[in-house]
Amino acid sequence: MNESEVNLLKVLAQFKWPESKPVSHRLYYREDGTLICYSMEDLPGNYIEIDPQTYARSPSNILVVNGKLKELDIIGMVTKLKPGTAGTPCSPRDISIVVDSDQPHVKWSIATNEP
Repeated sequence: MNESEVNLLKVLAQFKWPESKPVSHRLYYREDGTLICYSMEDLPGNYIEIDPQTYARSPSNILVVNGKLKELDIIGMVTKLKPGTAGTPCSPRDISIVVDSDQPHVKWSIATNEP
């Protein structure tokens, strides 16, 4: 062995490899179970651990129900606007006009129903 090889072996013997962190595939969701994002980072908020295959597919037609991932059947799904106490404030005469909440308004939110 030459001097360079000996020096390399000394360096490798003294080198401390960094600890590898376990890979975590996460699905972050809102309180109502709807998707926020997929991430491998530690972000604030509610999340569930998912398998790498689901992470790679990253389906958008999902809900989190009781801490479990539920894929929705998009074909039979019905989505519509419903008036309520939460949502976007709109003109009482025309739902397509968004107004300030200090003006007269009706709040509309999206409701999704499965078959």
